[in-house]
Amino acid sequence: MTYDVTVVGAGVVGTAIARALSRYELDVALLDAANDVGQGTSKANTAILHTGFDAKPGTTESRLVRRGYELLADYAAQTGIPLERTGAVLVAWTEEELANLPALQEKAVANGYERCERLTAEEVYAAVPDLGPGVLGGLSVPDESIICPWTPSIAYATEAVENGATLLLEHEVRDVVVHDDGTTTLQTSRGPVRTRWMINAAGLGADVLDRVMGHDRFTVTPRRGELLVFDKLARPLVDKIVLPVPSKLGKGVLVSPTVYGNVMLGPTAEDLEDKTATGTSEKGFDFLRTKGEKLMPVLFEEEVTTAYAGLRASIDHGDYLIVPESAQRYVLVGGIRSTGLTSSMAIAEEVAGLLHGAGLALEEKAVVADPPRMPNIGECGHRPFERGDLIAADPAYGEVVCFCERVTAGEIRDALTSTVPAVDRAGVSKRTRATNGRCQGFYCGANVDACITKHLQGASR
Repeated sequence: MTYDVTVVGAGVVGTAIARALSRYELDVALLDAANDVGQGTSKANTAILHTGFDAKPGTTESRLVRRGYELLADYAAQTGIPLERTGAVLVAWTEEELANLPALQEKAVANGYERCERLTAEEVYAAVPDLGPGVLGGLSVPDESIICPWTPSIAYATEAVENGATLLLEHEVRDVVVHDDGTTTLQTSRGPVRTRWMINAAGLGADVLDRVMGHDRFTVTPRRGELLVFDKLARPLVDKIVLPVPSKLGKGVLVSPTVYGNVMLGPTAEDLEDKTATGTSEKGFDFLRTKGEKLMPVLFEEEVTTAYAGLRASIDHGDYLIVPESAQRYVLVGGIRSTGLTSSMAIAEEVAGLLHGAGLALEEKAVVADPPRMPNIGECGHRPFERGDLIAADPAYGEVVCFCERVTAGEIRDALTSTVPAVDRAGVSKRTRATNGRCQGFYCGANVDACITKHLQGASR
């Protein structure tokens, strides 16, 4: 068939766009080279819902982060995406950083956020008592929040599929042919996909696809960010996000609680050439330890559960690139940095408006699926193992498979049989937290794999 719109890239931005367009009378395809949604940049970020207080005023990013904050907060409440409004404290450690705080507060006001307040050193320590010595002052950002980085992509894709969109995973785009009749064929590893409009939300690969379409306007540099995740016993030390004063390389190293009950330190910021280099490094560990021992020395008395690295799509432009090419029936959505999780729904809203302005008819469907209710994998709500009603109705919710994270057989089964199902251990982990705890799968990995194998064998019969 010929799709009306094909979205290339099933990260948090691409899935959000597919979700938004699936609510109209359109044949929508969502395509990705990976075997699951949210497998690229989207799965390894700092998991913060940003107010946009420190964005560059007047930019597309500033506008869409501000709008996206409200949209995603509302959507999280509807769907059960774990979200905690912890607030944040921006900490100044040097005289230069202290002198920059008034300008940051003014920038926040210019971005439409007026709730930042200057803090003395004493007030900073009152808010975060375990910070290291040497704090000179700070700035409060009471509405910064922590969020699950994995569930939004899955929720968006689930709603898109339930509204009739076609999810085409393991479809790596290898070439693009634009036809005289106004359609475009994407030559993929699983065969051709024909479409009337193409949306390039390919993240780290967006510049390559843009060049295939005949443009040469930006280059993506993979910026590796490494993070340390501390044991849940460290969580009482950090109940707010502790932010550094931003630099030209980004927001810098932060200390933050997570919705899973851990504490996170990072990220680093290292520009690379290899867009697949998601491994951690000794250099990164040394950097984080040096920074972390200054920020919060007591944190390093706790155990590190794991370390991971993600790649951000850094570009040689100072703003998002969201550009329609009407003659080609093509929209570029590139250079979406770490704020992309927050702005995802607003970006989708923006793209829909651009498509409509370019002549694509957007007729709302008479009936659309309700937002899906996602499984709770955060610590701020009751998990299945705690719910007697669930266990009474289905004993599988009382059968714990992963003891570190208290994940049950019922949750793993649900992950394998959902609208957008997991197909391997990584997918199960994103949907349930299984193997993500202290043992990192050492004790539970075989049992999790057995659940997956049992399901796949049953499905093949």
